[in-house]
Amino acid sequence: MPEIHRLDSRDTHFAARLDALLAWESVADAAVTATVNEILAAVRTRGDAALLEYTARFDRLNLTCGADLEIPQARLRQALDDIPAAQREALETSAARIRAYAERQRLDSWQYTEADGTVLGQQVSPLDRVGLYVPGGKAAYPSSVLMNAIPAKVAGVGELVMVVPTPGGELNELVLAAAAVAGVDRVFALGGAQAVAALAYGTETVPAVDKIVGPGNIYVAAAKRQVYGTVGIDMIAGPSEILVVCDGLTDPHWIAVDLFSQAEHDEDAQAILLCPNADYIDRVAAAMDELLADMPRADIIRTSLRVRGALIRVRDLDEAVTLANHIAPEHLELSVADPDALAARIHHAGAMFLGRHTAEALGDYCAGPNHVLPTSRTARFSSPLGVYDFQKRASIIHCSAEGARVLGRTASTLARGEGLIAHARSAEYRVSDEATD
Repeated sequence: MPEIHRLDSRDTHFAARLDALLAWESVADAAVTATVNEILAAVRTRGDAALLEYTARFDRLNLTCGADLEIPQARLRQALDDIPAAQREALETSAARIRAYAERQRLDSWQYTEADGTVLGQQVSPLDRVGLYVPGGKAAYPSSVLMNAIPAKVAGVGELVMVVPTPGGELNELVLAAAAVAGVDRVFALGGAQAVAALAYGTETVPAVDKIVGPGNIYVAAAKRQVYGTVGIDMIAGPSEILVVCDGLTDPHWIAVDLFSQAEHDEDAQAILLCPNADYIDRVAAAMDELLADMPRADIIRTSLRVRGALIRVRDLDEAVTLANHIAPEHLELSVADPDALAARIHHAGAMFLGRHTAEALGDYCAGPNHVLPTSRTARFSSPLGVYDFQKRASIIHCSAEGARVLGRTASTLARGEGLIAHARSAEYRVSDEATD
């Protein structure tokens, strides 16, 4: 049986043990930070020359000029044409569902007119240019291309620039095909902190962007943290998480493999089950033991479960809801008879998967909602990636003459109270009876 923490909410030290399991430190160590800062500075000052050097060093790819870093659109279309028909159909089906969901998220401009003719409103516009980081090498995720690129395109982003490492010059055909399906405008064979630097600062070849999205390793995450402020970023993502709340009536094999589905991401991933039925928890543990041998990533799953996984007996489903809100998981499965009733009481979760038949894995690929989700309990204050992350809002204030007079008096009083006389006089000049539209 795989080693995993067994907790009971009735135990005296339960809360402390749970919080210890939930704790995860996302800050890069001093060595990583120093390396990243060196790379960022080099790319900022030396541009393409630094990119070529780092690409040769880290990705074993020797190129002669910056232009060689770009992967042409024809190569993306070739990948889409050459992959097996079933893979192309899956990509296109997933893309269509993600796009249909994203279309409903788009924010629109609005305004209203007050009685005196003053117009107030909000103008919504897309970002001009966005950078998308896509992992390469062993971790190649075409689904991440779709999830990040399609909402940006639905938002109306002017240009979407993708970077993807190609170790040894090896291109991942599914990733390139996904870029073609999603409508990515430009793609560069770049990875690591140097790719983040290129997107943030721009080089002779790679254009500077307004926001960087997409997952990456610790160096990529540290680089994104460092360039924030020069550009926007989506989030600093932690390890994958799944929390399953079950009433004890779902096939235990289903729950076991659902827990595996996130544990297999990496050794720091977290898989937790909450259930009031002790016998059922034992059945899930037995199913995990039975199924683990057939998992290609069994070693990773085993480590993840041993370090951060847990099977937790709760008093009842009410307590499970309370704990779910405390945990604020990235993915929350409500595998119960009446999931809607429980979902209405969940305030903190990245995505909720309702009912016994809704596997979290569907959300990772093709359900429609975005799989870029808040981790490490940040669902308490943040949300999934969406179209709104690629849109900006500008306030609109258009005063009529009467509106300027009324608002001017209020503004003047408040400005003088703050000792800002130029503010006050700017408003007062428009209070005079001679002021006109």
